[in-house]
Amino acid sequence: MSYQIKIDTSPIYELLGSFMAYVTKKWVHDMDLGHEWIDKVDARLQNEVRSELATAQDCPFSDYDALYVWALLRPESDEISDYIAYLDNGPDEDMFELIVPHVPFLTFEESLRIRKVYAPLLKLWDRDYFRAMESELRVLAEEDAAEKRMLLSKMEPEALVEYATAGLIVPHMEDLDTVVLFPVVHNRPINSYCFYTRMLLIQYPVDVPEESEEEPPTLLLRLTRAVNDPQRLRILRYVAQGPKSLEDMRHDLSRLEDTLMSDMMILRVAGLLRIHIGRYHKEKFSIRPDGAADLQVFLESYIGL
Repeated sequence: MSYQIKIDTSPIYELLGSFMAYVTKKWVHDMDLGHEWIDKVDARLQNEVRSELATAQDCPFSDYDALYVWALLRPESDEISDYIAYLDNGPDEDMFELIVPHVPFLTFEESLRIRKVYAPLLKLWDRDYFRAMESELRVLAEEDAAEKRMLLSKMEPEALVEYATAGLIVPHMEDLDTVVLFPVVHNRPINSYCFYTRMLLIQYPVDVPEESEEEPPTLLLRLTRAVNDPQRLRILRYVAQGPKSLEDMRHDLSRLEDTLMSDMMILRVAGLLRIHIGRYHKEKFSIRPDGAADLQVFLESYIGL
């Protein structure tokens, strides 16, 4: 029996994802919003707020594993204010015991630190940045999730995950019962995932409507950027032979790790790769035929053929 899929559209995930992207700057180069978004947010926030938020830059990135589990296992409310109050005021022992099976490296003292640090910072982020756009983002997430929920009874779990994420392959695993998908807008087109005890949490991107039909669609720009490089085309030709690891590529294509990782991210966000994942083994990559087909479809549609 395969895993079951749940789709969670709480704006808490969008809050956490946007906060993490702003504070850590991780993946910003590959996000559609890019570094311009960071500059716009900086211009919008007061100096003292920016200084407060910057204190999280020195915290371990693994802190977000705990924050996402608390979001996933939260009480019934989907409201951001309730989540922050939950972090701030929840019973210390109960909050720790709830998530330690899923984040086994976490100590009781670390759980206290994470809650003490992030509850006030998330409150600031919500008040001064996120709240103004929450309703609009919630609509986009709900609309996308409604489509995915309709497909729950029509597609096999593995196929639905691949479709929703544009390339993530999650096979049946004996120790995996539930895959939770949550849509986000800020971090598009980035997929990210984290394994917990018998659960897998996957962030998948939701594209925003195009502002003008005269402008090339964002997906077409991602695709043309991805194939506009001989080295990336060599990677696509190579992974079309079957799933390959990064070690395989470094060896067989004689590539340096830094430049290879950059090219792989560009190909991933364009939807040209399938990413085969497992709890205890490294990712492998293969060609995504639907992504290659999209290049022709979007190009012909845009130029009017």
